[in-house]
Amino acid sequence: MAPVPEHPRRLVYLGTPEMAVPPLRALVDAGFDIPLVVTRADTRRGRGSGWSPSPVKDAASALGLAVSHRVEDGLDTDADLGVVVAFGQLVRRAVLEHLPMVNIHFSLLPRWRGAAPVERALLAGDSETGTCLMQLEEGLDTGPVFDIVRVPIAERTTAAQLRALLVSAGTDQLLRGLQGGLSDPIPQHGAATYAAKITADELRIEWSRSADVLDRLVRLGGAWTTFRERRLRILSAEPTVAAGAVGSLDQLVVTSGRGGLRLLLVQPEGKAVMTAEAWANGARPRPGEVLGG
Repeated sequence: MAPVPEHPRRLVYLGTPEMAVPPLRALVDAGFDIPLVVTRADTRRGRGSGWSPSPVKDAASALGLAVSHRVEDGLDTDADLGVVVAFGQLVRRAVLEHLPMVNIHFSLLPRWRGAAPVERALLAGDSETGTCLMQLEEGLDTGPVFDIVRVPIAERTTAAQLRALLVSAGTDQLLRGLQGGLSDPIPQHGAATYAAKITADELRIEWSRSADVLDRLVRLGGAWTTFRERRLRILSAEPTVAAGAVGSLDQLVVTSGRGGLRLLLVQPEGKAVMTAEAWANGARPRPGEVLGG
């Protein structure tokens, strides 16, 4: 791999989702020269014929920056460093041999290498996570680390809230590293764990599990169950005591394998988000009626 310059000024930026937008804007505000932004190709919008750009492409266009969907185009810019934030693709060795890159990874490496480190840390019940400014290698988040910032995970924090904290910490960390100078990175040590993407099946609520586990699942966003054979998204809930058969609903409390969840905010299939009380007033569940059956 090409060596990382201590004080880079001309950067290629690689990122895709909304969480990669604040670091891009911060680099521009700090006066870094960004000749190219690389992001994923536009995706088709629903069932229509339109196409949707990534949040990073939208932000780059608004900032007047050139955009490409090909990583290799970064080699034609005379940049001295690539900056990667939630790009979503592995960068090949042939590119890294000519353009060194650093990455903000949102975990305490080597814990939670991979695509969904924020979600996996929350789902696992970790008490803290953080951000690592690391040198990019061809492997999946295996590179040596320049700097670590630790971020505690509060008891009831949601994935969205945690993500915002990490983006803020990582943006400050990136600017501090690039402006203050990048010293030699330190190799990762310890047992690695991997953060695979969260699937729709994983977000299905299994009411036989304990309430604290299900609470973390809800706080990820997108958790769902079924009611009368139709999907019901659980957007907000809180653990509480409960009695009755597993999955049974009583006064907006669903009994789980240990304890229960009090439903606060839900979205029935094909309908808008509503309070659990408003949903119950319309659906009129029978006492003890089971969810997820």
